[in-house]
Amino acid sequence: MIRVLLIDDQPLIRSGFRALLDLEPDIEVVAEGADGETALALAREHLPDVALLDIRMPVMDGIEATRRIAADPSLSGVHVVMLTNYGMDEYVFEALRAGAAGFLVKDILPEDLLHSVRVAARGDALLAPALTRKLIHRYVTEPAPTAADTVLTELTDREREAVALAARGLSNDQIAARMVISPMTAKTHINRAMTKLHARDRAQLVVLAYESGLVTPRAGEARP
Repeated sequence: MIRVLLIDDQPLIRSGFRALLDLEPDIEVVAEGADGETALALAREHLPDVALLDIRMPVMDGIEATRRIAADPSLSGVHVVMLTNYGMDEYVFEALRAGAAGFLVKDILPEDLLHSVRVAARGDALLAPALTRKLIHRYVTEPAPTAADTVLTELTDREREAVALAARGLSNDQIAARMVISPMTAKTHINRAMTKLHARDRAQLVVLAYESGLVTPRAGEARP
């Protein structure tokens, strides 16, 4: 059973998402609230697998709530997914650095919402295509960090290769096929890289891959 915490200051959004999620036999909404401070308290009380948090909320916004969840060792199993509108994607990078596992836009299709919750519960990075393009655009238009590459020195060559493929958006099965290894070995490479780089989840691993220069945007990927 995937346990979900739902936080949004718009009751209509919460009720709509909850109605969809509660219909699924493998998903349970364990609590809901309307601000980031409540999100933090409920996360500690219920220890959900996935926390769906709005970005803009009263009392404490979603990014600060995410940052505090990520900093709490007792909440290491909570995967935060931010809820956003297309016009707010300038917050993508800040939220990923805060510890978000990914983003969903609020006009997502019902079947995509359900799939996304399951993906997030597995610990995989989750970014809507439009928001992924925004993230890539940042690395095309802004100077690359200079010293970030030193964090990758602890990785083996195979781990670096797996991280680079993950940053391109490949799943473990796709990484395995590209590297001619088993999916379990691919997952092991990714998990070891996350441990060595102190990445909370796959999304932060992707950010590190771009920051370090291990992955650079390809031609045509710069369009926001």
